[in-house]
Amino acid sequence: MIELLSNPAAWISLLTLTLLEIVLGIDNIIFISILSSKLPADQQKRARKIGLALAMVTRVLLLLSLSWVMSLTSNIFNIGSWFNLSDSELLSKLAISGRDLILIFGGLFLIYKSTHEIHLKLEGEEEEGGTPKVHTFSGVITQILLLDIVFSLDSVITAVGMADHVEIMIAAVIIAVIIMMISADAISNFVNNHPTVKMLALSFLLLIGVSLLAEGFDQHIPKGYIYFAMAFSILVEMLNLKMSKKNKKPVALRDTPKENKV
Repeated sequence: MIELLSNPAAWISLLTLTLLEIVLGIDNIIFISILSSKLPADQQKRARKIGLALAMVTRVLLLLSLSWVMSLTSNIFNIGSWFNLSDSELLSKLAISGRDLILIFGGLFLIYKSTHEIHLKLEGEEEEGGTPKVHTFSGVITQILLLDIVFSLDSVITAVGMADHVEIMIAAVIIAVIIMMISADAISNFVNNHPTVKMLALSFLLLIGVSLLAEGFDQHIPKGYIYFAMAFSILVEMLNLKMSKKNKKPVALRDTPKENKV
């Protein structure tokens, strides 16, 4: 451990990996922010903190069981063999591992959840008397935990490819989550207070769900393209918000109680 602290390469690896973990965790914050906004105002902040804490615990546990994580890359079955395909290249793409299954189901869940949320915000039926449905705290935390597992797997596999020491990986994850905890409230408030940003965030989650699904079938989409598209969309939306008149009333999405603004 002392050798690591005196090794400049270890510090560079820690800094690089921490920054990468923060970038990879942005989609996690967005998902947690949108789900926590369904809770009463006095529970939202606690849900965000617990959600990010669960993300950190999940990542650390996965890092401490690297041999199991790496075993997930071994093929379990091959869809192509069911149809007696002979093309070796196609067969390799249709081979499904444990990691692929997690990414596929996680991607499908994220696509479903994002599409469902977009529908509710735009065309869902309003509750009687204009009172939105209140979700249970345990239900929201359960949904956050399910997606934490998917996001954590992607994050851990990335960390394994960038660092040689588990201690550095764990330190990077803990530092990144602490930074995300500090910024989570500001990001959540901003997303919840701007309906167009909220729809943009849901679109990001939909895009990430599609990329996870494609990754599960060995169709790699470079994350740089995805993050560039997200960054460009955010830039355009920031310009739109700046150009908008200050007294212009924003579009009201359904199921968006005023008391949710924390």
